[in-house]
Amino acid sequence: MVALVASAGGIAAVSHVLGQLPAGLPAAVVVLIHQEPDRVGTLVELLANRSALPVSAATHGGALRSGQVVVAPAGSHLLVTPGPATALVVSGVAPPSRPSADLLLTTLAIAAGPRATAVVLSGGGHDGATGATAVHVFGGTVVATDEATSSSFSMPLATIERDGAIDHVVALDEVAPLLAELVAV
Repeated sequence: MVALVASAGGIAAVSHVLGQLPAGLPAAVVVLIHQEPDRVGTLVELLANRSALPVSAATHGGALRSGQVVVAPAGSHLLVTPGPATALVVSGVAPPSRPSADLLLTTLAIAAGPRATAVVLSGGGHDGATGATAVHVFGGTVVATDEATSSSFSMPLATIERDGAIDHVVALDEVAPLLAELVAV
């Protein structure tokens, strides 16, 4: 299972990665981009237009399937449960970041262990660093984009600076080929 998490600059970064992933990728992909809880938008449609993989909004209890992308909806934290499946928890209007990358990645770590790959893309703040550390602790793989190709480098940097939690720091163009290689193993 692969999770792509981002904030500022995240739509462009996630679109770029999804646009390079092959149809039939042998992994489920979960996408989380920080959004205002009351946002009504077309994120799923936007990403679907750029992806060879089918893209849909995550639902409570929805199954995670290889070769498919699910997107965290505005106003809900997205969790991964055994099965694997998704769970949605109302996020509320107050910070912290929402949906929370740390919550998603921590639950992904517990549910998928060494089958989990966390990818921290462009974004401000430090959300995702703790969850990426959990992925590492449970035997998964952690990837972050480099400063040169991140619109906002705070989220990747916070992850990179964690003690030994990072496995790969790569340019944005290298993320999709790396993921294809990692999930093929």
